[in-house]
Amino acid sequence: MEFDLQWLLLGLPIAFGLGWLASRLDLRQWKREVESSPRAYFKGLNLLLNEQQDKAIDAFIEAVQHDPGSSDLHFALGNLFRRRGEYERAVRVHQHLLSRADLPTAERDRAQHALAQDFLKAGLFDRAEAAFRALEGTAFATDARLALLGLYERSRDWAAAIEVAEQLEKSGTGSFAERSAHFHCELAQAADDRGDAAAAEAALRRAREIAPLAARPLVQQAQRLVKQGRPAEALAVFAELRQRNPQAFGRLAEDYVACAQAAGQPALARSTLEELFGTQPRIDVLRALARLEGCTPGESSRLLPLLREQPSLSAALALLDSPAPAWPEGAQPAVRDAVARAAKPLQRYRCAACGFEAQRHFWQCPGCLSWDSFPQQHVEEL
Repeated sequence: MEFDLQWLLLGLPIAFGLGWLASRLDLRQWKREVESSPRAYFKGLNLLLNEQQDKAIDAFIEAVQHDPGSSDLHFALGNLFRRRGEYERAVRVHQHLLSRADLPTAERDRAQHALAQDFLKAGLFDRAEAAFRALEGTAFATDARLALLGLYERSRDWAAAIEVAEQLEKSGTGSFAERSAHFHCELAQAADDRGDAAAAEAALRRAREIAPLAARPLVQQAQRLVKQGRPAEALAVFAELRQRNPQAFGRLAEDYVACAQAAGQPALARSTLEELFGTQPRIDVLRALARLEGCTPGESSRLLPLLREQPSLSAALALLDSPAPAWPEGAQPAVRDAVARAAKPLQRYRCAACGFEAQRHFWQCPGCLSWDSFPQQHVEEL
């Protein structure tokens, strides 16, 4: 069969023309898609910067419709839903990403992390825990463990919190020794509440092993020994507390006096507190010394020098409680009430992390859940 070159010469220009026409059509379609998607994307960013979140969401939805394969657009939309508190919509966006078979591993891990954050913000702690656990072995493993640690603290699952803290410590994320000591102290408190003295003792022993300089295990141990009627042993723990954390010891000076009196060693307590007052003059120590001396803080000879050295409303209030025969009739109670009212807001402990104030000392801030953020002194003494 002979091949006619005339047909070949005629077909080449036609094939070239058809190919050129097809490429032009594809190029125009691609150009329209590229131009429309970034325009909607940047419009959404601009609206977001102008704090117009509702309109920004609409713009991002439009951008996703133009380019459904872009994972970055989905992440932007999902995170925006989360910030708006629309957690169900954020979950749907991130679950849609996870359902895509063509999603790269890195993007899939990112979507899993975003989904876990959605559950956490929505208060679905069990689903958040499972989602964070699924990130083990990924680039988000450390972030997931930190989130799990906060989650277990909020749910007061101290055993799980200890496990995660140990994992973070082993991975080199940082030191979690003092934080873990608090977890063991919480376990000890729970054991004491249910009457399991052996478990409480073991938990406190472990807390002291992993954080020898922490104050709470010593404070808790001394207090439980006093409750058990073992004041002599409690005195030894108080002595160790004084060496390791004088500020915490000063805050518990009156408890120390009660323990020393129960152990029949008031002289030891007096010499210890006098030495402490010389280096750390504060109203808590003065009250404890006044109790040992059998007088009120206002009758103590140490009060006026303390008031001059560290003027505080609490010291002034103690002075007003002392006998004052030179006061005009009715003047002392009126002045005392005025000072007491002014002193009350300052007789608080303030969290150094968030500023939360409370009348009693907390090891963990009820506001921001930070550990050891409450100083050992009242606001007016700082």
